[in-house]
Amino acid sequence: MKTPFTFGKIAQDNDFTDREKETRRLVSNFNSSVNTILISPRRWGKSSLVLKAAGITKGKDKKIRFCFVDLNNVRTEEQFYQQLATEILRSSSTKIETIIGNAKRFMGSLIPSLTFGTGQISDIKISLDWKEVSKNPDNILNMAEKICKEGKIRLVICIDEFQNISGFEDPLGFQKKLRAHWQLHRYVTYCLYGSKRHMMMDVFTSPSMPFYKFGDILFLEKISLNDWITFIKKRFSDTKKEIGTTDAKLIAELAECHPYYVQQLAQQAWLRSYELCSSTIIHEAFEDIVLQLSMLFQALVDGLSNSQINLLKALICNEKQLSSQNVLKEYQLGTSANVLKIKKMLSNKEIIDLQGDSITFIDPMYKFWLKKYYFKLS
Repeated sequence: MKTPFTFGKIAQDNDFTDREKETRRLVSNFNSSVNTILISPRRWGKSSLVLKAAGITKGKDKKIRFCFVDLNNVRTEEQFYQQLATEILRSSSTKIETIIGNAKRFMGSLIPSLTFGTGQISDIKISLDWKEVSKNPDNILNMAEKICKEGKIRLVICIDEFQNISGFEDPLGFQKKLRAHWQLHRYVTYCLYGSKRHMMMDVFTSPSMPFYKFGDILFLEKISLNDWITFIKKRFSDTKKEIGTTDAKLIAELAECHPYYVQQLAQQAWLRSYELCSSTIIHEAFEDIVLQLSMLFQALVDGLSNSQINLLKALICNEKQLSSQNVLKEYQLGTSANVLKIKKMLSNKEIIDLQGDSITFIDPMYKFWLKKYYFKLS
């Protein structure tokens, strides 16, 4: 029997949990040609949400198409243009002949080299002469707009891990270039999302940055406890197994409503349950997941300085006034200025999330492992 819980890949159909409000907002933005910036920590379901909203939008308006670009492994401006051009051409048509025609017609003097592998659209690969592209990238940046205008269609370009452009050789100049072109587009809408909150915030919320006020900013929150309880109980019931409200709540609480870990813990509890899931089964599954991740967690700790580890311990111990003299002395944190620097470093490493005065661990399993197995706190 197929497991009723999904993690580590896009959640679709019955695997998709709640997000009704966010889905409506995204669909509305797509229909209204409003650019959207979606921000949340890694593994909170951004990609699943965007795909869900895209499916709804396409189902209602056949003239709206979607182009998905993943910048996860893109580190240079050259790689960006190649990836963007490839995905735009893939989404421009379902016919190879039309794609070839679009490349010749709308990429001007760049003269791309196209290969199709097995002949499938998904196997298309494009090669560009970087020297020519670097002189004038306008043809690539405006290609989607021109294709849409001629074909009388609209395109939503969805770019994942958009914050990676901050690591390019000249990030500010590159952002200025993108904004200068994209703000003029009328047939193309952009949905830009990423998992490094501090970097996304730097790009989109600073008045001095080119992408300031580029679109509607949506901060993705955790799915609520009650929604998780309903979802978990239904998925168990759909597969002829049973879990009570209290135990469904336990799964969500142990995983701190983290989408990836709730699904993983629910799956492991489901696999261990013959007919009825119990709290004993859930706790065993939780401990197993943490122990499976222990080598990864140890490697994370090994990459931290003593002061960073000390700050994590202070957080685990629920210290609220990190800059107080007592806390600074007890945890050997140095000065209050040093605490600010340590927090920023841990945020950059995606270990903690900073929202105003609130500090939270991004990975609840890592927090549990630190408390029980590393610091050995009861």
